[in-house]
Amino acid sequence: MSCFETIQAYAFRSIGFGERLLPRGEYTLCDQFTLIGSGMLWNIYFGVVAIIFGFVFANILALAKNAANPMIRRPAEWFIFLFRGSPLFIQFFFAYFVFLNLKSVSPLFDSFTAAGVGALIVLFLNTSAYSAEIFYGALRSVPKNDLEAADAYGITGFNRFRRIVWPTMLRLAWPSYTNEAIFLFHATTLVFFSGFPAWRQQGDALYYASYFADKTFNPFVPYPILAFYFILLTLVVISLFGVVNRRLNKHLPHAQKTRMRLRLNLIR
Repeated sequence: MSCFETIQAYAFRSIGFGERLLPRGEYTLCDQFTLIGSGMLWNIYFGVVAIIFGFVFANILALAKNAANPMIRRPAEWFIFLFRGSPLFIQFFFAYFVFLNLKSVSPLFDSFTAAGVGALIVLFLNTSAYSAEIFYGALRSVPKNDLEAADAYGITGFNRFRRIVWPTMLRLAWPSYTNEAIFLFHATTLVFFSGFPAWRQQGDALYYASYFADKTFNPFVPYPILAFYFILLTLVVISLFGVVNRRLNKHLPHAQKTRMRLRLNLIR
């Protein structure tokens, strides 16, 4: 099979299109690049959807944690503490166990035992907790001078939040939130190594990299390929979030604009 035929057969195999059987016998470099790249579709799906919905929920959690009413503040604090205090790997296992038991109660929960739904919910809740803490810290750091100026101009209530507080909060939090988004994409590799099984061997990029490493007894080819794909994905994330960062800071003088700084999350 030529490399072009391999790409045709396996480019979308991870989502159920193309050749059903995995390669056997000789495992060419094209096979490994194609299948690992196919698995990246799952990682992109998990990361993009979790970020979109997690961003909205994280803003709500940050506002709730900043609320004066303890009936609103306490649940947000405990939610953030729970998902930041426990390992993501354990959260996957626990969620799959819960969904599996709910499935036996009602068929409505059948889809929750699949990685495409159940694991996505876990990633969404996890990134919401971490992002909420970032936004909460930025919310507490909004300069008082900005709030006093808004009061002087008669901007109060929701208008003050929409026009002054929220944009400033995002501007302050965005570099750290970019790091969280990058880490989230990296964390998607845990999905198929946790409680959620891969249906018909349709897994993510790490799933296929591990498959080739086991079959060839040579991890020094598939894992660097996996790293290469994630480096490319990280560059895309940095570029997209950098566009938003420049948009948030376009009103500031060049010397005062917040620069994007990446910090490695060695321990989370």
